[in-house]
Amino acid sequence: MKKIITTFVLIALFCGITANAKKKDVYIFTEFHEPALSGLRLLYSYDCLHWDSLSGSWLTPKIGNDHTYYSYEQQKVVEPKFFKQHMMRDPSITQGPDGTFHLVWTLAWQGENAFGYASSKDLIHWSEQRKIYVMRDSMTNNVWAPELFYDDEQQQFLIIWSSGIPKERWTEADKLGQNSAHRLYYTTTRDFKTFAPAKQYYDPGFNSIDAFLLKRAKNDYVLIVKDNRKPGFSDLFCAFSNSPYGPFKGDTSTKFAPTYSEGPCAMKVNDEWFIYFDSYRLYRYGAVSTRDFKTFTPIDDKISVPEGHKHGTIFKVKEKVLKKLLKESKKKH
Repeated sequence: MKKIITTFVLIALFCGITANAKKKDVYIFTEFHEPALSGLRLLYSYDCLHWDSLSGSWLTPKIGNDHTYYSYEQQKVVEPKFFKQHMMRDPSITQGPDGTFHLVWTLAWQGENAFGYASSKDLIHWSEQRKIYVMRDSMTNNVWAPELFYDDEQQQFLIIWSSGIPKERWTEADKLGQNSAHRLYYTTTRDFKTFAPAKQYYDPGFNSIDAFLLKRAKNDYVLIVKDNRKPGFSDLFCAFSNSPYGPFKGDTSTKFAPTYSEGPCAMKVNDEWFIYFDSYRLYRYGAVSTRDFKTFTPIDDKISVPEGHKHGTIFKVKEKVLKKLLKESKKKH
């Protein structure tokens, strides 16, 4: 009888181990390659440090960057960069509670007051691409780096982006830079069909873009932002809030990445957070680790990121999702 019980226990343990193995999480990193005309690319990793490419493009852009527009700064009608060629920059993916993957991206350098949107159940087959107009009533011609965040308490998606502001709104700090001035905005949605009116999200008083929002715990949120003043700035800092909708406060002088870094994203691994960023003047990706978002340890010597990787975000999937992607990627060779 004891042997029978022992056998059942061993079988149960084996089944438990097998089930856990099947549920293993892996990491996917979205990306694009310049000049951003080929579409969505993906990397994968088992440890969030060493990354490999999934071959080819997983979604070719079919919308945006295809019309002339009136430039408020130049006071004339201009053609966008790569005119009549669809672009996909800064892809951000979040998986909803029903398992659907939602993707948003930058449609153009200039000339668009919308971001791109598509969805998928498996990261292989995608819905029709749509423009989500968020700045129709604003004197701006750009919607940059839309970033997705799922608010599990309000059960809705939050999308943050940056748009240019007119010169009459520039602060003295904005005027220190030699480029245009941006602020962060946001909208919310539950179904990606109806969206709340755009509102200003965070204003540190100077040109800022590339926001990434993360949740550490209940009533504990961190916003990573790029100070986009140039020259002399163009680096990253953190702000903090007890709500994903702000207000955010932080020491904007505490920087943790090399000057000329952008496109931050973060992922928690065990008891550490890894923050990745594009050191674009060095033509490489960098990363730091942190536990408190106040002290940061460079981990460039511990990571490996394929050459050409640009501005993306990291999310987790089950290993079975990756296996299907790997099988599909073989067809792309």
